[in-house]
Amino acid sequence: MPHKPTATFPALAALEPEAARLFAAARQVDIPAGTVLFQDGSPCGNYVLVIEGSIRVQKVAENGREIVLYRVEGGQSCVLTTNCLIGGENYAAEGIAESAVTALVLPATAFRGLLASSEVFRSFVFSAYASRMSDLLLLIEEVAFGRIDARLAAWLAERGSGELKATHQEIAVELGTAREVVSRQLKEFERRGWVALGRGRLAVQNIGALSTLASNVS
Repeated sequence: MPHKPTATFPALAALEPEAARLFAAARQVDIPAGTVLFQDGSPCGNYVLVIEGSIRVQKVAENGREIVLYRVEGGQSCVLTTNCLIGGENYAAEGIAESAVTALVLPATAFRGLLASSEVFRSFVFSAYASRMSDLLLLIEEVAFGRIDARLAAWLAERGSGELKATHQEIAVELGTAREVVSRQLKEFERRGWVALGRGRLAVQNIGALSTLASNVS
């Protein structure tokens, strides 16, 4: 059954009549988990609004290092897609469906028409853009200035006590650092009795100590 956009994106309920007709060009799509939605350097032809699921947007360096820039989840749009459509540029990162995704896909021509003619749509687009840009600036600050021990402790503490299925490489991607750095720090946490390490998984044993370290970022 087609999704009513206002159910997930209530701000669009106020679209002007002509804008609503333009927005009717959006179609609902179902995307399997693991699908690569866009790649670094590929052109952008659609504006995507996620209804359900999660899209991971990441940057991969020439040496293979990866960093997760952000995730696009239910009720959100992709700031990189917005940037590409407005600037007429290609993607500068890649987007992968982490889970099955249901989304609304609006053709670029309809997007640009709405942006030019609808105050409601412009407000919706730029509000989401500004919010995501704030998140990206925070990520840059954390990567550039944050201590890796405190950042790793915060990442673990946010996931709570108990077992966590994640490889050292996956954690490194989340934190924007090298696998070797994560492995070295996790071994130190294990020595202190804060975590227990296993193959492809780890168990948080002292969330209090991790939270304390996370709060002492200098």
